Amino acid sequence: MGGLVILDAAQTTRQLPFDGLVEALRHGFIEGCQLPERHHHTLTREGELDATLLLMPAWTDPGKGRSYLGVKLVTVVPGNAARELPGLVSTYILFDGLTGEQLALMDGNTITGRRTAATSALAASYLSRPDSSKLLVLGAGRVGSLIPEAYQAVRPIETVAVWDINPDAARRLTDQLVNQGFRASVADDLERAVKSADIVSTATLATTPIVRGAWLQPGTHVDLIGAFTPQMREADDDVIRRASLYIDTTEAFHEAGDIVQPIEHGIISKETVRGTLAQLCKTSQPARGSDDEITCFKAVGSGLADLVSAKMVYRRLR
Repeated sequence: MGGLVILDAAQTTRQLPFDGLVEALRHGFIEGCQLPERHHHTLTREGELDATLLLMPAWTDPGKGRSYLGVKLVTVVPGNAARELPGLVSTYILFDGLTGEQLALMDGNTITGRRTAATSALAASYLSRPDSSKLLVLGAGRVGSLIPEAYQAVRPIETVAVWDINPDAARRLTDQLVNQGFRASVADDLERAVKSADIVSTATLATTPIVRGAWLQPGTHVDLIGAFTPQMREADDDVIRRASLYIDTTEAFHEAGDIVQPIEHGIISKETVRGTLAQLCKTSQPARGSDDEITCFKAVGSGLADLVSAKMVYRRLR
C-alpha cells in the first residue's frame, strides 16, 4: 500500500473490532513503547474561554518488528458550544518509524473512544469475575455507548443497565443498545443498580462521587473511566478503600482525581495500588483472589493504546 491513507470515522471504526482490539492492546501493554510527555499548549481567545492544543506522540521500540511513530493531535475549544460545533476534535497521524513516511491519517475521536472502552475490557479480563453477566454503565456519552460491546468481547454480558444525569440520554442509549441486541434498561435507582451489578463502569464528567462504596456487593468490579483531572471524582473514598485497586499507567497518580484526592487525604498511599495494566498483562493470570473480592480499575488513557489502535487500523487495511 503506497501513499497516505485517509480514513473517516466510519472507516476507522470498521478496522477496530473489539475482540481484536482487546488482544492487540494486551500484546501492546506487554511490549511497551516510547511515550514522551504530552505537549499541552494554550490558545488564547478574545471574548471566550481559551482553547487548548494537545499533542500526544508515541513510537515503537527498535528491534520489535516494523517501527511505527504516531501522534494524536487534539483541539479543545470551549467556545464552540456557542457555535453549535463539537468542543473537541482529534486526529491521529501514523508514520513509518524508520523513514518518517506518512502512512495514515485517521479519525482521532474514534481511536480514543474505542481504545478507551477496549482498555477497560482488557483490565476486566483480569479483574472481574469470569461469570460476570450484569453490566451497569454510568454515562451515556460516546465512550459509554461503546462499553457494552467492548465488555462483551471478554465477559458473558447478558443485561445492561444505563444511568445518566440526563434521563433522556440514558433512554436514547438504552434504545440503541436494544437495537444492537442487548437486554438493556434505564437505571432509575442508582443505588439499587449498583447493588445488583457484576460490573460498574463509569464514563462521566462528574466532579463529585456518584458511586458509593457502601453500595458495592462482594465480587463487584468497578471500572472508572471519567475523572481525568485531579479535581474530578466518580467514586467515593469507600470505593477506593474497599477495593483491590489497579491503574492503567502511573500517570493516574498525577491526573486521576479518584487516586490523587484519596492519597492527599491519607485514605490510601501509592503503595495501596496493586499494579498497572502492563503488569497485569505480563502476569497473564487473573488478579482476583476470590469471587467475593471487590476490584477497581482506574484509567486515564495512554498514548500506547492510541498507537496500538492506529497500527491495527493500518495493518488490517494492508
